[in-house]
Amino acid sequence: MSQMLPLTLRNLSKSFDTIRAVDQVNLDIPAGALFFLLGPSGCGKTTLLRMLAGFVEPTAGTIHFADRDVTHLPSNQRNTALCFQSYALWPHLCVADNVAFGLSVRKIPAAQRQTRVAQALDMVQMAPYADRKPNELSGGQQQRVALARALVVRPDVLLLDEPLSNLDAKLRTEMRTQIRAICKEARITAVYVTHDQKEALAMADVMAVLREGRIIQTGAPAELYRRPANRFVADFLGQANFLPATIAAITPALLTLQTPAGILRSATFPPNLTLNQAVTCCLRPETLHFLPEYSSKPTALRRGLPAPPDSSVSSTVSSPETLNRFTARHHRMTYLGEIAQHELRLADNFILHALELNPRITPANHTPTQLTCAAADVIVLPD
Repeated sequence: MSQMLPLTLRNLSKSFDTIRAVDQVNLDIPAGALFFLLGPSGCGKTTLLRMLAGFVEPTAGTIHFADRDVTHLPSNQRNTALCFQSYALWPHLCVADNVAFGLSVRKIPAAQRQTRVAQALDMVQMAPYADRKPNELSGGQQQRVALARALVVRPDVLLLDEPLSNLDAKLRTEMRTQIRAICKEARITAVYVTHDQKEALAMADVMAVLREGRIIQTGAPAELYRRPANRFVADFLGQANFLPATIAAITPALLTLQTPAGILRSATFPPNLTLNQAVTCCLRPETLHFLPEYSSKPTALRRGLPAPPDSSVSSTVSSPETLNRFTARHHRMTYLGEIAQHELRLADNFILHALELNPRITPANHTPTQLTCAAADVIVLPD
């Protein structure tokens, strides 16, 4: 079993000629945490991961594994394992030998090596392919072998560069649970790079959102999703409706906003705001609810299904002063089975998107629609 090591990055930077790939990054990664680096392509997350692995020399700053300064140590002295996005499998070795390679380098006894290889291959559902060569596998199968090879050595720090990117949707979902369980059981500190927001939200203990080489916000997944620091984080972490707003009134518990949807009240806002200040109002689609008297009307039934009972309609239990209610015109609906995506229009042609669970009806286009949203779900972002 590996020891759990905290990682500390201070003023870490990396430049390639005139390009600043990583810019003054400061991070404290807790021991045993599954820590995600999340951001769009080109934001510096893979460069940062490779500096942790020892494959890229920092331009400035330091990296510590616990109390040990590893900033300039070669990769083979860090006890890390990196699962490459590009697989990097030995083409002349079979699957089992590829997975066992790191154990052989570490001089693990043959019997123990065989047992650990078998366990790692079972974890990634590749045991039946143990004798095959990499060129006899699909891309997704090769990625799973690369993951098994990283996990089998039980490193102090596990580094993962989009390891699930080539898996099909069902297996990808299964592997999220498995990777998290493996990291926790083995007591490994893991740093995981991805641009998949759902993957990060589902798996991370802590996550950091990067943009242009800088850390924009760090925290638990729910914290970043519910309280984004700015519009970039809110937009990157999922669907969001953004409305321009002006602050009309301020109390310690509620903010009153003038928006294209009319007056909205918010209980989720940053400090130091002032009257008449221009801000951005963020509404997640899943927080918008159709009023029961509208949603349960039997007009325009979809595919002949009966109208649902009132109890199937999403509603928000809130006091009158914390429940926002407004009107929009229904524009179109996209049916996706378990959910439906609704597009609605406000005054001045502002567009809203709302999600409906277990959809049963299709409102007629261009009809007025009553919606509610709790004040706790109205996120205020400074412009």
